[in-house]
Amino acid sequence: MTDETRVLCRRFLMEPYAVAIIGAGPAGLFSAIHAADPESPVLLLEKNAQPGAKLRITGSGQCNLTHDGAITAFFSHYGRNGNFLKPALRSCTNTDLIRFFTERGCAMETEKTGKVFPASRKSADVLGILLQDCHERKVRLMCGKAVLTVTSDPDGFLIATERGQYRAKNLVITTGGASYPATGSSGDGFRFASSLGHTIVPTAPALTPVIVADHPFSDLSGVSFVSMDFSVWRAGKKEFDSAGDVLFTHEGLSGPGILDCSRAILPGDQIRLSFLSGTMTRDVFAVDFSGRILAHSKKLVKSVLLHYDIPERLVQHLTRIAGVPDGLTCAHLSGPLRSQLITAITELPLTVAALGNYSVAMVTRGGVALPEVNPKTMGSRIIPHLYFAGEVLDIDGDTGGYNLQAAFSTGRCAGMAIRNRLREG
Repeated sequence: MTDETRVLCRRFLMEPYAVAIIGAGPAGLFSAIHAADPESPVLLLEKNAQPGAKLRITGSGQCNLTHDGAITAFFSHYGRNGNFLKPALRSCTNTDLIRFFTERGCAMETEKTGKVFPASRKSADVLGILLQDCHERKVRLMCGKAVLTVTSDPDGFLIATERGQYRAKNLVITTGGASYPATGSSGDGFRFASSLGHTIVPTAPALTPVIVADHPFSDLSGVSFVSMDFSVWRAGKKEFDSAGDVLFTHEGLSGPGILDCSRAILPGDQIRLSFLSGTMTRDVFAVDFSGRILAHSKKLVKSVLLHYDIPERLVQHLTRIAGVPDGLTCAHLSGPLRSQLITAITELPLTVAALGNYSVAMVTRGGVALPEVNPKTMGSRIIPHLYFAGEVLDIDGDTGGYNLQAAFSTGRCAGMAIRNRLREG
């Protein structure tokens, strides 16, 4: 038998599938559900022993599925790439996603923050519905099958795994990013896409805490601030202003406000925090504080600062950072010390030493370059019959359910595009 004959024999011995999907997370499962057709078998490959590993831990296991409000309000929650998601989000809105699960017996509830959760607060309930739908549509789910390589030829795609090879006419890569590697997200999809000719935008952790150099608040770990104003500076120039909930950690800063901005923060940047309400700028505070100092000359500086609803423990830190002695009265507060204190309270500079790594990052920024993907179908503009969905794309959203919504929407988009193509013959 010649080598060519052996290759042909191996090819025909392989199980042919109309569709193969790599990665059984939310994007992969939703893609399989919507691509499935009685005449078009779907193979769903998962490297882990069980599907949905990352979905199980989403929202601390409670599964913040999506967010409330008009779908048009979602577009601004994906950084620079929100426009790419418009067709997918419009074809599968937050309302559509909620309806999908409620019609299958999983009630939803919306928090005051706008976050939407299953009423049971169990991600296992969401995963169970997805798996049941896949079962009913006869999707062949094969776990413990780590894909090693993917190649394309005129017949479709050859997928080599640790336990054999598979052929498919259509391929969807939904392997996620590289965050939470313990769940199996190790960036495999970037490698597969690159081997097939796609450009990978450099990846890095996103929705991740900030580690602060010489962190002055490590002993205040757990203290949080609602809607704190802050700005990010780089090389002495302001990059942007922002506001959001901020949390002190042992190593630095976290909370939704910081996490959402982490995609745009670099080591060496300076984050300037304001411990006052948004209406009290530095100039307004300087005037108000000066008036109080004159009116209460015999009081301790620390006592006057408590008027501004700054926690006492924090006041102690801020005065120490500004160089104000513990027992100093207002009458003895010099001009330079006053200026340093105003800075500490209204724009305290903290230098970013590093960002949290993939083990703590919620998502990955970067991924498959979006200009190479059709936003209406999630199909590759380079390789026919190749599709992408979910976090493997160069998409990362804010906290609050935006990333899961994007995964489901892009997964459905890819699945429906394949299903329609197969039906058309």
